[in-house]
Amino acid sequence: MNQTPFLSNKKKDNDWRLFLKLIPYLQKNSKILIIGLILLFPLAIAGAVQPIIIGQAVSLLKEEPTWSFLQGKTIAQGINVLVVFLLVTVSIKLMFSSAQGYLVQKLGQEITASVREDLFTHLTSLASRFFDRTPVGKLVTRVTNDVEALGDVFATGAIGVVSDIMSIAALIFFMYLEDWRLASILILMLLPVTGLIIYFQSQYRLANYRAREELSKLNSMLQENVTGINIVQLFRREKYNSEMHRSVNERYRTAVDKTIFHDSAVSATLEWISLVAIAGMLWIGGVFVLQTTITFGKLSAFILFSQRLFNPLRQFADKFTMFQSGLTAIERITELMSEPIEIKDTGDSSSLQEKIAAKDHIGEIRFENVWFGYKSDEYVLKNLDFTIKPGEKIALVGPTGAGKSSIIRLLCRLYEPSKGRILVDGIDIRDISQAELRRYIGVILQESFLFAGDVQRNITLGDNYDLLEVKQSARMTNIDGFIEDLPNGYHTELRERGTNLSGGQKQLLAFARVAIRNPHVLVLDEATASLDVKTEALIQEALDHLLRDRTAIIIAHRLSTIRDVDRIFVLKRGELIESGNHDQLLEEDGLYASLYNLQMLEA
Repeated sequence: MNQTPFLSNKKKDNDWRLFLKLIPYLQKNSKILIIGLILLFPLAIAGAVQPIIIGQAVSLLKEEPTWSFLQGKTIAQGINVLVVFLLVTVSIKLMFSSAQGYLVQKLGQEITASVREDLFTHLTSLASRFFDRTPVGKLVTRVTNDVEALGDVFATGAIGVVSDIMSIAALIFFMYLEDWRLASILILMLLPVTGLIIYFQSQYRLANYRAREELSKLNSMLQENVTGINIVQLFRREKYNSEMHRSVNERYRTAVDKTIFHDSAVSATLEWISLVAIAGMLWIGGVFVLQTTITFGKLSAFILFSQRLFNPLRQFADKFTMFQSGLTAIERITELMSEPIEIKDTGDSSSLQEKIAAKDHIGEIRFENVWFGYKSDEYVLKNLDFTIKPGEKIALVGPTGAGKSSIIRLLCRLYEPSKGRILVDGIDIRDISQAELRRYIGVILQESFLFAGDVQRNITLGDNYDLLEVKQSARMTNIDGFIEDLPNGYHTELRERGTNLSGGQKQLLAFARVAIRNPHVLVLDEATASLDVKTEALIQEALDHLLRDRTAIIIAHRLSTIRDVDRIFVLKRGELIESGNHDQLLEEDGLYASLYNLQMLEA
């Protein structure tokens, strides 16, 4: 991934554009946002008048000039009135800050949930090509950590920054009402502080992006090792992999240390400046008191003002750190959301159904001069041009890497052809909706993936099939006995990836998945390779039933299992070099005959 755009200073010009891309999520929760912003006004005013109230109390005790309505009252009466005012402001801050805090947290959670949902939906719509080049751990980091940071930006970060700005504005307004000279001195002290904060936060932004990249690598390594734990242990890679993990973990720790340094530098700078401001107020204010140009009450108020002014500034700096972290998250999320969806539905899904309804025989597949490569300059399929007739049984054979599985991926539209086109019953598959195409074609892979959940849900996969239909599909494929022998039958809970089933049992469920959907074309990619002889015999009987009157494409490495197919396509380096039935290809004495004789010799 090219990091340069994110690390350049020019990126700051684009921060607001990044933020504006996510404004729709705020619009969905506009009521919560508006109420939260309205509550900021009484909170800012209540906080700003408290130093003035305390200053008035000091003036009463020193018998200095006070507000007009306090004049003529005794010290005790005046203090009581001011205490009531102070309690009112404290009550406002307590009530409104609690309500406002709840609303902004709710806003953050609503936005986080919406962004995560949209991100997951977009992620599952991306083509297989994207997942070929992107580690799973990086995607997990973006969907979890980055989305959480984004929620903080919208809630505590963005609203908090507005709150702090309003608090500072209210304090400045009331300070100038009290004394413009002392107010101006405090404002002048803010200028160098602002410059330092901007510098340290820009450095924090760079460090935070690097830290998140290292965290992505850490998550990727964890996911890879957990998924491949059997290989790790069988080949004694524990020590080697632990050393690799330690190295990545050390880089992550170093990157996080840099973010901590820049964050701490802001806090330390503000602490030092706030002490200087208080000392400055005491010194300059003391001179003014001696000159009798201000009262002790005003001096007391400005000492509190200097403390109050730097509190929201300190909070602003803390939230600005969060804001920078969130902007990093927005960059990464926007980058993922901007990933183009290569395979889109453009046609009318009803067109295939209408075509099927008008024909007696369906299931024709035609490849017209199809070229394909996972990389633009390396073709794995070259100029494939063939037609599979309705109901015909075709086998694809050839050495490893010949392109057999790539043909299946193109047919199911997991990838798009680089050149040429693929037609199903005379319709370009790009003019068929993906959902319609994948109902039309049933695929049984060599290794079946199972989700956490019960057996029934792993057969229906979210479609609206009832238990009776599930049982019928299991009986049709001769696997009902295996399912009923499970502890809870069709309601047996399966662990992640079906680890409480054997490889053969997991494969059996794949046959029921396809049978229940009754596809017009059946694709078998070495589907019985993990089954024992007895189970394979049962499945073969079920396959004979499933394949009846259906077009079938079979990928097989054991050539003895495909003698009875109508035609065999022999592939070599992505090209179709031979075609015919078993006997014809043996007579040609070409690549198929060599492969077949070699297997017979080994047997």
